[in-house]
Amino acid sequence: MATSQNLASISFNNNMQNIVGLYAITPDMDDSEQLSLKVEAALRGGVRLLQYRHKTAHHALKLEQASVLLSLCHHYDAKLIINDDVSICLAINADGVHLGASDSKIDTARKILGSDKIIGASCYNQLDLARSAQNAGASYVAFGTCFFSRNKPNAPQVSLSLFAQAKKELTLPVVAIGGITLINASSIIEAGADAIAVINHLFSASNITTRAKHYTELFYNA
Repeated sequence: MATSQNLASISFNNNMQNIVGLYAITPDMDDSEQLSLKVEAALRGGVRLLQYRHKTAHHALKLEQASVLLSLCHHYDAKLIINDDVSICLAINADGVHLGASDSKIDTARKILGSDKIIGASCYNQLDLARSAQNAGASYVAFGTCFFSRNKPNAPQVSLSLFAQAKKELTLPVVAIGGITLINASSIIEAGADAIAVINHLFSASNITTRAKHYTELFYNA
C-alpha cells in the first residue's frame, strides 16, 4: 500500500529502488522545446520517474534532448531513465536505463553503469523473463501491454493475474505498461503493480499537470 510519504514517487535507499506511482514515458518528439514543456508539466504534477524514449531520433538529437530532460528532472528531484541506450546514459550520467529482455544485455549494462544506476527490464507477458532479469541484476521489471496500445498494437496482452504472481515470486518492483488510462489504471494497481507507465494518455492531455495529479491520486487507495 502506498503511503503519503512515498505516494507517486520513487525513493532510493542505497541500491534499493522503491518504485511506486506514475512512471512517465516521453512521446517521440523532434521539437525539443515542446518536449521540455510537456515534461516539465508532468513533473509539476508529481512525476518523479521519467523515461526518455525516442525510437526514431538520431543520436545527436537523443543526446541533446536527454541532457535537457536530465537537468529538468533533477530540478524537480526526479530521476531520468534512458530507453535502450547505455551509451547516452553513460555520456550524460543519467539515473539509469530501460532495456528489452536480454539477460546478457542487462549483465553488460550493470557492469558498465555500476551498482548505483537503475536498470529496468521489459518482460512483456512472461514471468520467466522477469525471473531472469532479476537474476541478471535488474532494478525493476515491466509487464505489458496491459490494454490495447497505439504504440504497440500487435503486442500480446498481459493477464492481470501475472502481477499478483510476480509479486509473490519476485523481490523487485513491478511496473505495468500499455494502454493505461485513468479509467483502467485502478484495476492494474489493484492487481499488484507498484507503478504504472503512461505515455499517450498523459502527454496528450490538454492539462498535463492536472492529469498527472489525477494519476498519482489513484495510489492513495491502492
